[in-house]
Amino acid sequence: MKKIDFALKTPREGLIDITVHVQEAVRDSGVTDGIAVVYCPHTTAGITINENADPNVTRDLLLGLDAAFPDRTEFRHAEGNSAAHLKASVVGSSVTGIVDGGRLVLGTWQGIYFCEFDGPRSRRFYVKVIRDNER
Repeated sequence: MKKIDFALKTPREGLIDITVHVQEAVRDSGVTDGIAVVYCPHTTAGITINENADPNVTRDLLLGLDAAFPDRTEFRHAEGNSAAHLKASVVGSSVTGIVDGGRLVLGTWQGIYFCEFDGPRSRRFYVKVIRDNER
């Protein structure tokens, strides 16, 4: 069981496909059966699994989140990024995937995304691959 951390530079807002990094972490772990946890330690960013075939999906996700959580003058958070905190809370800070036969199990159209809601920033995310102890 080993935690692997990754660094990335993010845009002001966006979903960055990190699937290949997670797949590499799984491969490098040597784990054939288990789970992979992808975790974001930031309060204005998140991790999600969604479609990676049509780039309009990520655009539409951001549009929907912007509509659901617009900036509001009533917000009191001094940094002025309350909408980013709301988006990150709804999206979540981690996902868990199944590792089977040494590979990350994803649907045909699925990818793993780092979701930036308050960039541009230098960010980190972590992958921990855990071996299944069943016999």
